[in-house]
Amino acid sequence: MPAEPLYIQIKQYIEDKIDQGHWGIGERISTEMELTEQFDVSRMTVNKAIRDLVGEGKLERRPRLGTFVTRPVEKAQSPLLDTRNIANEVASRGKQYSSEVLRHEATQADQHIATKLGVMLGSSVYYSEILHKENELPIQLECRWVNAKYAPHYHQQDFTKTTPNEYLTANCPMTQSSILLRQSPVAINSAHCWK
Repeated sequence: MPAEPLYIQIKQYIEDKIDQGHWGIGERISTEMELTEQFDVSRMTVNKAIRDLVGEGKLERRPRLGTFVTRPVEKAQSPLLDTRNIANEVASRGKQYSSEVLRHEATQADQHIATKLGVMLGSSVYYSEILHKENELPIQLECRWVNAKYAPHYHQQDFTKTTPNEYLTANCPMTQSSILLRQSPVAINSAHCWK
């Protein structure tokens, strides 16, 4: 079994240090350069780990001062977790939904996709491009990369009968750290809308 990507290991190290009280709320953590030397990795790898923790609200960057531990904030469920199924949105407007599958394939993660999904280079991933329509007019082009580990049957789905959102919501873990419309371990998605 392959080891976790280096940036995830560094992220876990930082989280462990925070949990153990080594870095308290409001305290500055080690600099990127210090972590780069400590783990013998590129600065880009350390930067990715810190960016993820900033995105999760565990750290904050202060220009020219460093990166600091933030106070945990109790949040109501994020509206991003309430991702909406476009077929339902179209139906709610009293219109007819349809889709056209432009690409739907199994492949291997290149460097960019591996970094985005937090998987090893060459890992199994799926890619789909689906043109969503309302009354036969295109309204959205959805391009989605999916981590095969979390959705092993994604590439076998008929996305003219269901949407990727509907399938992934029913079959994959949906947590704060796996938001489908943002960078996540499950899927990364981009949608280009018209109207």
